[in-house]
Parts: sequence; C-alpha cells; structure tokens
Amino acid sequence: MQTAQIKSEIRKSYGDIANSEKAAGCCTDIACCSSNDLAAMAEDYSQVDGYTPEADLALGCGLPTEIANIKEGDTVIDLGSGAGNDVFIARRIVGEKGRVIGIDMTPEMVIRALQNNQKLGYRNVAFVLGDIENMKGIADETAEVVISNCVMNLVPDKEKAFAEVFRVLKTNGHFSISDIVYSGSLPDGVLESAELYAGCIAGASEKGQYLGIIKAGGFKNIQIKKERLIELPDEQLLKYVSAKELENFRQSGSGIYSITVYADKLDAGTCCDTTANGCCNSEAKTTPEKTSCCGTEAGKTNTGCCG
Repeated sequence: MQTAQIKSEIRKSYGDIANSEKAAGCCTDIACCSSNDLAAMAEDYSQVDGYTPEADLALGCGLPTEIANIKEGDTVIDLGSGAGNDVFIARRIVGEKGRVIGIDMTPEMVIRALQNNQKLGYRNVAFVLGDIENMKGIADETAEVVISNCVMNLVPDKEKAFAEVFRVLKTNGHFSISDIVYSGSLPDGVLESAELYAGCIAGASEKGQYLGIIKAGGFKNIQIKKERLIELPDEQLLKYVSAKELENFRQSGSGIYSITVYADKLDAGTCCDTTANGCCNSEAKTTPEKTSCCGTEAGKTNTGCCG
C-alpha cells in the first residue's frame, strides 16, 4: 500500500474510535477484529496511578510507563497519544514541575484528549496534531523520556520515526516503547490488508528488523523489557487468508508479539551498544580504557549495568 492510503485508513479508523462513546480497542469491529477480542491486545491499566478511564480507549498493547524510569520534573513526549491515557499517567509522575506532550495524527483524537485534559485541569500537559515521522513543532533535545504504546507499528517509515525520536530526546535521555512485532513470517493476506494495518498488525515489523532499525538510529542499550505472545482467533484471520495459509502459519512457529523496548540516547563512544543480553558488561571488560559504562566503573563486576 502507498503511504497516503495507509495514513488515510488509520485516520479514518481512529477518528471513528475517537468519536465513539465506548472504548473500542486496537482490535475493533472497524479494524482487525471485534471488541470481544480486546483482551488479546490491551493491558489492564485500572490499577495504575494516574489512570483516567475516560482517556482509555483500549488502544494499547503494553504499559510503557511501567519501565520508562520517568522522574519528577521530567519532560515526556508520548507518540500517538490518543485520548491521553499514557500522557495522564506520565503527568502524575512528573508532577507540577515536569511537562508532558502528546502527539497524534488524528484530529478527533487530539480533540478528545484536550477535552479530557480540560476536565483534569493540567496546565503542564499539551496535545499536538502531527506525524511521528516529522515532529515539526518539537525542538531538538526537548525530552528526557519518550514513550509510545502500540503506535510505531502503524508508521510507514519507521526509520524516519526513530530518527525523530533520537532528535527530540536529550542526550542521556531514553525511550520506552510498547509495540507489535512478529517472528518468522506473516501470510500475504495479513500484510496487504488495510484494515489490519489500522488495527495494529499488518504494519508490524519482524522483531530482528525492528531492533535493527532502532540500533541504526543511533540508540544504545537496546533491551526488550517485556514480551507477550498475541493470540489472534482463527475466525478473524480467515477473513484475510485461506484455511491452508492459516494452517501453514500456525505450524510455522511464526508468531505475533507485544514487546516493550527500552533504549538510551547516549554520548558518542559510550560502550552500551548491544541488542543482545549482557548489555554493556562484556564491552566493559574488553575496553578498559573506557572509564564508565552506564554509570558503572569499567572493569568492575557488572551483571546488567544498564538494566
């Protein structure tokens, strides 16, 4: 599909969700599956401090704020902020001295988020209409933390999107992004479906490729903090693939996953540069001339220095 077609479909689907009176979910009856299958994607936010039910449209696939290491006074940017769910949770953490900026490409979502914020009365929260691939209104090195929840998979140009994340993060800042990826391969019918693209599946990248895009963007200490297999029901996939294709997919060992990824924007030359386990521990042992690695002294015993 062409980029313009993809974005048009996404805006239409998420605009309809924003205008609805109930939480619909990333898998919706206008996207990849019915609202009855919501549990396959969404995480339960109800016990999270700062949770605002009116802002939760069940569009996420993770809890990125859970491992985002947000601190009081931080500036946080939420990519694909929807009705404001993760923004308001982040706002509870940063407090009065911090700031939270939500960015979304769907006008109806921005309007709904602004309405929710008006009820809450937060003065240090902003919602901006814009594309993640080109955050024109956000200056370089604005935020300590970038978060996102099941949105990057919808972006056609992920390389450009992660380049923008790198640009708006301060040096020594980091991101926590929950997203959908797959291992193995997906049937062509799934990959080509515009509806499934808007529903968070068809735009997903292969997991290794996804991590490679992040590393190529200049990020260090890339870690998958959480991973969960997404089980989509056969009756929904059969709308897009044949019975034989579905059987082959089920037997192939391929899978669709929700992952939450953490990565740092560090000074050039910092040793944490791996997507594998061990973080920068092995590099610290083999590069004694470097005086530090993720805040630990090189050469000392280290079992997860960036964790």
